[in-house]
Amino acid sequence: MTGIYLFDLASMHGRYLSVRQSTIAGNVANANTQGYKARDVAPFAQVLAGTGADMAATAQAHLHAPGLGVPVRPDKSGWDVLETASGVSLEQEMLKASEVSRQHNLDVGVVRSFHRMLMSAVRSGS
Repeated sequence: MTGIYLFDLASMHGRYLSVRQSTIAGNVANANTQGYKARDVAPFAQVLAGTGADMAATAQAHLHAPGLGVPVRPDKSGWDVLETASGVSLEQEMLKASEVSRQHNLDVGVVRSFHRMLMSAVRSGS
């Protein structure tokens, strides 16, 4: 059986949403702080594109074979927090928070459905 990466992707997206929600909460908490600039994280599509979904090794010793030509990339586990040019708009932060909530609910729904499908296939012996 080959690897099923949907759960890994959902887990990564969940961690991303957690970082984004924390950043939004920090913006709301500092809304009245003089000179504070709102922050946000890079979009998940950009984060995912930076992970290099192609085959790569995180160290030279991994996948060592002459002529294999596997690129080595650093292991990145964090997300960049970006500072915006303006102060905090509570309305914008609430919209961002509801977007995070919607994305989280979608992730949970997809994982739950996939899990049910996987369990059904296991039970039926397929």
